[in-house]
Amino acid sequence: MPADLAVIGLGPYGLPLAKAAVAAGIPTLGFRTGPEAASLSPAELRRMLSGGFRHATSPAELGRVRTAVICSPTPLGADGALDLSEVEAAARALATRLRPHSTVVLESPVPPGTTEDVLRPLLEEGSGMRAGRDFHLAYSPSRVDPGNRDFHPANTPKVIGGLTPACTESAAAFYGRLTDKVVRARGLREAETVQLLETNFRHVNIALVNEMAVLCHDLGVDLWDVVRCAETKPFGFQAFRPGPGVGGHAVPQGLTAHTGRSLRMVELAQQVNSQMPRYVVQRAATLLNEHGKSARGARILLLGVTYKPDLADQQSTPAQEVAVRLLELGASISYHDPYVPSWSVLDRPVPRADSLYESAADADLTILLQQHRTYDLQGLSVKAQLLLDTRGAAPTGAAHRL
Repeated sequence: MPADLAVIGLGPYGLPLAKAAVAAGIPTLGFRTGPEAASLSPAELRRMLSGGFRHATSPAELGRVRTAVICSPTPLGADGALDLSEVEAAARALATRLRPHSTVVLESPVPPGTTEDVLRPLLEEGSGMRAGRDFHLAYSPSRVDPGNRDFHPANTPKVIGGLTPACTESAAAFYGRLTDKVVRARGLREAETVQLLETNFRHVNIALVNEMAVLCHDLGVDLWDVVRCAETKPFGFQAFRPGPGVGGHAVPQGLTAHTGRSLRMVELAQQVNSQMPRYVVQRAATLLNEHGKSARGARILLLGVTYKPDLADQQSTPAQEVAVRLLELGASISYHDPYVPSWSVLDRPVPRADSLYESAADADLTILLQQHRTYDLQGLSVKAQLLLDTRGAAPTGAAHRL
């Protein structure tokens, strides 16, 4: 059965797109390029299947679609640059099946220039066709915010930049079926750089408030109150809040392999944010010392080990490094997370707290790393011997804040 759309890569970028396409009534084919974990509940999968979604069992099926969107992951490689191997594998799988007049869009986070310099040659070589003449080629940055109840694909504007104006319009016609607003970039590199700017904007601003958190603690200033007041300014300010580190799938890009240039502000932000798990552990050790206890042998309960509240996703969660550093100090750790039934650190399972309040009462220190809605911070602050709140979620005076 032919499909209108093939989503290549069913990880954090491809799965939301496939769900949105099915919801819009577009027959959609999903093709995996790697071991992506499809975080679909059985009920969601049933809805998608009944709405026209199906998994491709062979790359040959990619030759029957009008539009193909590559959403393969691009994690950081050992050299600190984005690893494009999954994108390249997707391009090769698609190229030999590419039909004339079809549209190929890349949504994976990539350095500017990738669509034209990496993807285009692979598609042209494998298909024997030319981009911009025989098929359309475009880039559209993924704007996925997992768990966001206010913004979803239908009401989030979609940026599109094509190799040619006709490529842009072809991609715009497709995305116009999914979203209320399409924004046309001048070209491929402009659209790719939108993704670069949006991701780096988040990391740089988080780094700023993380540095402010350390400074304000040293000055005896309540940063959370400062942010609360500052965000009443109706212009020139956007509120970000500190935390134990930065997780998620969108990684900052301080180095651009294509140009050999570096973004110094982003590199500095990465340094600041990567220090936060260490800082959390330093604060934990100091708190224990102030209460006559040593980190060695201390029983420490970690609350929330995912990278985002109310989701099970643990991608790049700072909880891992916090746990490793606590273990290095000789602490005994346990964890509680309603979304994570089992958790391992250094390939060793971490004991899971069955009774939250009893475990908090037994622990020498409880550290809130992620603020899930189910956590009653007022109640926990009463039960816990010591509570370190890295998210500013507890009522004022109820816990020691980051």
